[in-house]
Amino acid sequence: MKYKRILLKLSGEALMGSRQYGIDPERLAEYAEDIKVITDKGVEVAIVIGGGNIFRGLSGASNGMDRVQGDHMGMLATVINGLALQSALEDSGVPTRLQSAVHINQVAEPFIRRKAMRHLEKGRVVIFGGGTGNPYFTTDSAAVLRAIEIEADVILKGTRVDGIYNVDPEKDSKAIKFNTLSFEEVLSKGLKVMDTTAFTLSQENELPIIVFDMNKKGNLFRVVSGEKIGTEVNI
Repeated sequence: MKYKRILLKLSGEALMGSRQYGIDPERLAEYAEDIKVITDKGVEVAIVIGGGNIFRGLSGASNGMDRVQGDHMGMLATVINGLALQSALEDSGVPTRLQSAVHINQVAEPFIRRKAMRHLEKGRVVIFGGGTGNPYFTTDSAAVLRAIEIEADVILKGTRVDGIYNVDPEKDSKAIKFNTLSFEEVLSKGLKVMDTTAFTLSQENELPIIVFDMNKKGNLFRVVSGEKIGTEVNI
């Protein structure tokens, strides 16, 4: 395996599968199987998951809701998704721990860096819920922050497209895919990889990002083993 410790970022929308909202158990099971394959190879896996399939704070704010309240609701949505993913992983025989930046001690451990790293060393998948625990920060920012804290080798951003394009490939059939990009090229071309806060944090800490299609079975293993799929953003 090319990477020993990874941070996998999943969007909440990815859990919907073919549904309009909520969680698709079949999609969860597929993700769990793919994650089990790499953990069986000794890869240490941490996961940050979004909450957009349940609630998005920014959209709530645009409809008149207080932004801070909306973001807190979004954080709780990520914990719900974390619990669902935890259940799917354990059904597949993968030991897990769910840590939350928002203290919900009945369902999740509080985030403690040393404890998280110890879980990873013992072969447990650690799911980070609750974002950063602060409003105005996205789960992209949480993913980069946690990846730096646990000293991950790379951030793998699992999406429904197979990399970074110059325009949205789902809207333009002539979209051009990039295989590799530098952080500077992403900024100069105005490409959307992560929000600016998250991307800048990744750049400052020289933490590579690989964007790939998580919905294609076996892709996670291919990325972790070093195969050139998706788009790699590096220094």
